[in-house]
Amino acid sequence: MWDIFVSYRSADAPFGAAAIYELLATRFDRDRIFLDNQSISPGAEYPDRLSAALESMRVLLVLVGPRWLAPDPDEPDRLPIRDERDWVRQEIMRAFERSIRVVPVLFDGAGLPDPGALPAAVRPLLHCQAVEVSHLRLGADVARLAERLADVVPGLPPPRAGPARLVPRQLPPAPPWFVGRADELGQLGRPVTAIVGTGGIGKTWLALHWAHHNADRFPDGQLFVDLRGTSSAGRPMSTPTALRCLLDGLGVDHHAIPVDLDAQIGRYRSLVAGRRLLVVLDNADSATQVAPLLPGSPTCTVLVTSRNRLDGLLTSVGAHLLALDALTDTESHDLFLRRLGSVRLRAEPTAAAELVRYCSGLPLALGIVAGRVVNEEGLPLAVPAGELRDAATRIGALDAGDPGTSVTAVLSWSYDALTSVHARVFALLGLMPGPDFGLAAVACLAEVREPEARTAMRELERVSFVSRSRAGRWQLHDLVRLFAANRAEQTVPADEREAAVLRVVDHYLHTAQVADRKLDGNRRTVALDPPVRGSRVVEIADHATAMAWFTAEYASVRAAQEVAARHGWHRTVWRLAWVLHSFQWQQGHVRAQLATWRAALAAAEALHDPSALAVAHRLVGSATARAGRPQDAAFHLHRALELTAWLGDLRDHAHTRRALARLQERRADHEGALEHAVEAHRLYRELRLPANEADALDLMCWYEAKLGRDQAATRHGEAALALYRELGDRNGEATALDSLGHVAHRTGRHVEALDYYRRALALFRGTNVYHEADTLDRLGEVCAQLSYPDAARDAWERCLRLYRQQDRLDDAERVQWRLATLTRPEA
Repeated sequence: MWDIFVSYRSADAPFGAAAIYELLATRFDRDRIFLDNQSISPGAEYPDRLSAALESMRVLLVLVGPRWLAPDPDEPDRLPIRDERDWVRQEIMRAFERSIRVVPVLFDGAGLPDPGALPAAVRPLLHCQAVEVSHLRLGADVARLAERLADVVPGLPPPRAGPARLVPRQLPPAPPWFVGRADELGQLGRPVTAIVGTGGIGKTWLALHWAHHNADRFPDGQLFVDLRGTSSAGRPMSTPTALRCLLDGLGVDHHAIPVDLDAQIGRYRSLVAGRRLLVVLDNADSATQVAPLLPGSPTCTVLVTSRNRLDGLLTSVGAHLLALDALTDTESHDLFLRRLGSVRLRAEPTAAAELVRYCSGLPLALGIVAGRVVNEEGLPLAVPAGELRDAATRIGALDAGDPGTSVTAVLSWSYDALTSVHARVFALLGLMPGPDFGLAAVACLAEVREPEARTAMRELERVSFVSRSRAGRWQLHDLVRLFAANRAEQTVPADEREAAVLRVVDHYLHTAQVADRKLDGNRRTVALDPPVRGSRVVEIADHATAMAWFTAEYASVRAAQEVAARHGWHRTVWRLAWVLHSFQWQQGHVRAQLATWRAALAAAEALHDPSALAVAHRLVGSATARAGRPQDAAFHLHRALELTAWLGDLRDHAHTRRALARLQERRADHEGALEHAVEAHRLYRELRLPANEADALDLMCWYEAKLGRDQAATRHGEAALALYRELGDRNGEATALDSLGHVAHRTGRHVEALDYYRRALALFRGTNVYHEADTLDRLGEVCAQLSYPDAARDAWERCLRLYRQQDRLDDAERVQWRLATLTRPEA
């Protein structure tokens, strides 16, 4: 019945067997070639059909791949071919018994085994003339094999020429207004690339732009299939349906497509083997859906787009994962420029900038807005800008009426596929304070344990609703956050929403208090209520852990204060300002600290709490003085002085005196500054507060030096240094060394000053970058006076970076001028 029998091991090279079968079938009649999964229909008696094929065969092709002699996976010590029941062994033996010609086909560089590895009954295989076949040149190698079979098998008709191959050109039109993505375009062109990201982020847009601009690299054609992984069409496309689409694109007659799925995969891979072909699999649902659709040939290139991460493709085929982020503001503006023209944008620059900001770099949103402006002739840009201005209604305003071009509809397809638990977590994330968040915050917000929160975040990351901002932290695209908040409003009762926000704000408050104590152990601790049910406090072990936590969570803690203010949680607003104070002070966040304490001042006024009001006035005054507005600072500090005197709060009264000393220094009133510092020192000694006493002594040192009283300045500075060391306060020790360096500097002891400044910097080590910047400034000045221009330049460049980071623009301008005028000594 069959002339040619193909023998192979399924664990070794099933792709090679199917590919050779398909190519031989194009040159001989299909019913002359036997391959079990192609030639035995489902439901047939397998042993009977196999025996009949063996009896009728005239030549046996033994396909030998790299694992042809691999051990049995269930019995690692046993080789299958040594078993008399092994089908491959029986097939070879039957051929030799009947004197049938046997042709070993060595696939992809495999060689014939050593004689000792084979049973005696099949050892004659080693003396048969072998043919080498590689999937990289499959067509040519199989054509040569076909010619040889025609020569050696009597009665076998000469092979027909292969049919002319259809060259598919299935790409949809290229996106006409494509912009940006230069880095991403450079990452495409690998064997398999998975482009992933949230709905509307421009995955297909990118794939098609690259495909059209690189079409000449694929002379054998381009295939495109929409796998409907996430759409209004319902279920994702099944693998058999997708394979039929691909085979149809390759010109395969529907009647010739095998029924068996594995056979379909083999036919597809056989047809594309060795061809320079591009396959675009758009809108994929999962790695399981995609894997059978991947060509086996490295000559093909595959682009897969999906909202899901498709991590399985990374491990199974080494796919390159390309996660798309939003377009930049510049790229968004370029898109509007291409669609609307420069005249429209120049006519309304403010409205154009607002549209860029409100669309948040989401290509779908940008396209919807641009399309509306183009379609509604004469529509001012200010109209859609006004509609998008309100965050509460922005997501609804980005609805073009077509489900395929509506931000809400596109995101809903992914949302509707979530489990109820994960959908609830996602919706609550729309209420999360801050630009990004960690696992502990998610657990508090959703009132779940951290393992459950981690599972939810992995799922939301898989479907591209969230993305990693850095290790252990996630973020949402701005419009996805609005969509989530909209879903929370629709699906979560109001009291549950408020409770969720309270839990996460409470988490930030209590953890920040613990961290604040690690940054400054001398600060007074404000009394907090116990954590609310479902909230938790992160363990903060030491100063380094506290700094790392604040660095990661700073924006979120500030946002938590804003959320608390909107809810009218006034005491929480004030307390959050308190626990943020040390970090903001030490890191030089002057403007942010001013905003934080202004919010606390408003909260204290709402509470009618004179003690909280006094502290808020003092710290608003201190921040205002630091920001360079002494007149406003004076009002708040004198108000704090009045309140502390009325309250009889000597400790806060002393703190206010210290703040007034700094203010008078900024006014160049050093006598007035010293007077306040001396009074603060007296009160601290009376109250037995040695850490604060050292602070006051350090200020006295500074102001005595400004007044030219160098001996008194040195005495106070050394007393402060000794007290700081006794208390183990490294930060205070650094400030005292800096002050003593200033005394030495102004008295002409430059080398001594240099030593003081360097020792101070070694102690700061990034813990108080505000003071560190000032010390670097003074270090640079000493180095310049000592004619060490390289050291001066290094110090001032480091100082300049810190001043700019802290928005200390006047100081930065002064140091920039010093750098510009710094000259190297002549050689």
